[in-house]
Amino acid sequence: MKMKRWWKISLVLLLSLSLIVGCSKGTEGSSSTDASKGSESSGSKLEPVTLKIMIPGDRPPDMDLVIAEAEKRMKDTINVKLDIVFVPWADLGQKTQVTLASGENIDLIFDAPWLHINQMIADGYYEPLDDLLKQYGKNVLEKRPQQMWDANKYDGKIMAVPLGLVYMAGNAYVVRKDIREKLGVPPIKTYKELIDFAYKVKDKEPGIAPFTAAGTTGQQTYSIVGQRSLHDYITHARFTHALGSSLTLYYKNNDGKVFNLFEDKEPIMAWLKEARQMYKDGLVYKDILTAKDFIQPFMSGKAAIVTKGSFGTGLSFDQQFKSNVPNGDLETVTFFDPTKGANISNFKQWNFLAVPKVSKNKERAVMFMDWANQKENYDLLSYGIQGKHWEALGDKEFKLLDTKGYSQFGYVWVWNPIDERTDVEADKTYEHFDAVLRDADSFTKDILTGFEFDSSAVQNDLSQYNTVEAKYYPALFNGVLDPEETLKKFEAEAGPSLKRIQQELQRQIDAFLAKK
Repeated sequence: MKMKRWWKISLVLLLSLSLIVGCSKGTEGSSSTDASKGSESSGSKLEPVTLKIMIPGDRPPDMDLVIAEAEKRMKDTINVKLDIVFVPWADLGQKTQVTLASGENIDLIFDAPWLHINQMIADGYYEPLDDLLKQYGKNVLEKRPQQMWDANKYDGKIMAVPLGLVYMAGNAYVVRKDIREKLGVPPIKTYKELIDFAYKVKDKEPGIAPFTAAGTTGQQTYSIVGQRSLHDYITHARFTHALGSSLTLYYKNNDGKVFNLFEDKEPIMAWLKEARQMYKDGLVYKDILTAKDFIQPFMSGKAAIVTKGSFGTGLSFDQQFKSNVPNGDLETVTFFDPTKGANISNFKQWNFLAVPKVSKNKERAVMFMDWANQKENYDLLSYGIQGKHWEALGDKEFKLLDTKGYSQFGYVWVWNPIDERTDVEADKTYEHFDAVLRDADSFTKDILTGFEFDSSAVQNDLSQYNTVEAKYYPALFNGVLDPEETLKKFEAEAGPSLKRIQQELQRQIDAFLAKK
């Protein structure tokens, strides 16, 4: 999840087969009596259409090569050209919201529960996809299990295509193994040992920040406290449907109750105080709030620990690090409990691809998604040019050949649980943990599985609250501000709005549970 790749990193993989093309001739709006036959078999050819697709991340150097190959493959079938707009992760929430509100023609757009998908759906920005997928998206439907579809509908409708393959995101800390061994610290097994290691780095390794994490609103799942919450096996404190990646409202104990941080402070206050002490003691990277890419300081050798939304690193991650720190070495540390039933899941995915209402090419957008869910096309969009960027090892694995030309970002536009490959050189330490994440039966079912929050009644409150949250939350949840003093200021400005959001969320949850 949750990333992305970091999240969601959180987040999540795969895609593949069969091409669904409408038989319409001339304009996009023409009807087709049998979309599955395709334009070639009907003797007609679709007019060319350019799809504008907005996704997060940075544009890879060889993106134009991949687009050219994709357009070549699509020319005689769905006849689509691609205009891919990349938005920096730190700007994602604001940029996508402003773009949708402006009415600019976008044909496919990334969104997520941790971003603003519920709000955008409630405001009517996205097209329901049930009928379009039935007619043009056979592969999209078949490449995702029914359990995934059932748990990721909104008011009973498919409002966006879920991108993922697991039922909970992995989470870990990437640690400088070379520094740990240099300082004589044994392999880290507990969170206390992780923090103890950070203190040793502070004492013995001047010039290296012991700890860094996500300091921007768009990535706050990976803040110091946000990451800490992901391995809470006592209360299972976790994010709500209303605020996505904010813990000012939170669930715990799997009892259907909504808690408000301004009123019910534990266990989160303890984590806030812990983070505050870390910051006061000089453990936290000094520019944590201004680093748009929070991984970069770590990758350039400026930090010894960083939060991460998956269990391992992978060859690309390792090689990028090695290019900056040739003598460095990495390892991941996680406190995930793989015991059956230890983790709670509502089977909700973290990343989605939606078709905006303003799109003039809705049918073709779904056709493109279907095309991208064919194995060979999935491989192209996920890994780049075969033989140049990667090579296949059977149907399930791949080997990277070029880590700089084309980065893997399939999780923001094509992921499905059938077609995703595994990096043959990836860290295999936690393979058994990944297997747990992919097994729905390994989880305790969230009491709120299938619930979706309708935010329409509190849209003004959400807007007001989000504006205030941006002022306080990243600093508060990374220890930069004192929690006692900051929560008082935060509550004075956002308390009434947050309370109304909490009450509306609880009202809808109570109604949902009453029908079960």
